[in-house]
Amino acid sequence: MPNVQPYQNPQYFIWLLFALLPLMVGLYHGKRWRWYETLVSLVFLILIFDQDKLSQGIALICYTIIQVVIVAGYFHYRTKKDSPNQFWVFALAVFLSIIQVIVVKFTPLFCAGRDSIVAFLGISYLTFKTVGMLMEIRDGAIKEFSLSKFLHFLLFFPTLSSGPIDRYRRFTKDYEQVPDQSKYVELIGKGLHNIFLGFLYKFLLGYLFGTLWLPRLERLALMQRNGHFLGLSIYVIGVMYCYSMYLFFDFAGYSLFAVGTSYLMGIETPINFNKPFLAPNIKEFWNRWHMSLSFWFRDYIYMRFVFWAMKHKVLKSRVAMANIGYLLLFGLMGIWHGETWYYIVYGLFHACLIIGTDAWLRFKKKYRQSIPSNRWTKALGIFLTFNVVCFSFLIFSGFLDQLWFS
Repeated sequence: MPNVQPYQNPQYFIWLLFALLPLMVGLYHGKRWRWYETLVSLVFLILIFDQDKLSQGIALICYTIIQVVIVAGYFHYRTKKDSPNQFWVFALAVFLSIIQVIVVKFTPLFCAGRDSIVAFLGISYLTFKTVGMLMEIRDGAIKEFSLSKFLHFLLFFPTLSSGPIDRYRRFTKDYEQVPDQSKYVELIGKGLHNIFLGFLYKFLLGYLFGTLWLPRLERLALMQRNGHFLGLSIYVIGVMYCYSMYLFFDFAGYSLFAVGTSYLMGIETPINFNKPFLAPNIKEFWNRWHMSLSFWFRDYIYMRFVFWAMKHKVLKSRVAMANIGYLLLFGLMGIWHGETWYYIVYGLFHACLIIGTDAWLRFKKKYRQSIPSNRWTKALGIFLTFNVVCFSFLIFSGFLDQLWFS
């Protein structure tokens, strides 16, 4: 069996085309052949995790078994008659669910950069799914648990490696029904549009920015660093914009492939990017960039922290509680990317930007009669947001670490 990584080369799309054609014919005629869908998922999981990825495949199997036990066990506890719904049981379930990804994230820090033996492609995104389920089970929003639906949700191969992060109730709603013919034709059209747009983004624009231009700019910036304050030559600015474009087109391209493939399978996986560089402020930017991840952190970290802090009257000021919530949210997001100074600074930088934007919006609302608001001020907001975001991506890229410390 060949080893193919998701959306990395044309071979993967050839396999995908042959595998999905029977499924698409069935959906077009109003049939969802779940046995065939399961077979396709298994084949693609084997293709992704065979050969030199076999150890990752074994780690995935062990991880899946553990998550099934945790989620099913907590669901049974939470829904049994007169369940005490103790917080410590919920906290224990969440801790057990994330312990493997914590080991994976911190192993390189303590083992000279080596990866953990329990690491596998997509472990973070699978963990986001299960933790989200545990929280919704605690809320009482999930009222039934099906092992087969959970496995399909968790191991849905189009979004396995890097999302978008779907929600269990939304996914099962699509999975349980078959779209009517006109609706499915519409999904095919959207799916193919997303896939071809993904080709443009990832394989053309991502290649130009990331493979052709970025290495040259980085090399010139490193050559010029001795003659400038902090090594910040004009080429560093070039690296900043070029890396930002590469990051967007590469990641958005991948997400378009995942969403497009999901549509062909009759599953309306949520989109991940919505013209983020046209956002008029940083709050709006996070409503458009890596949306499934930012919404996950918003719903399951930020809002729950603020609700808990208000309920227990941690602080009198709601603004102060919201600001602490932002620092917590973006601090965790930075650590989740990696235990390096530039990821953590990137997260805290965005927390400070959000706090500053909130303050500005409150001020603007209070003095809206005196502050102009027109297309020019909106254009200025887009310009400022775009440049600030690109600067944050320069921090995120790790190039400054190389520029200053290597």
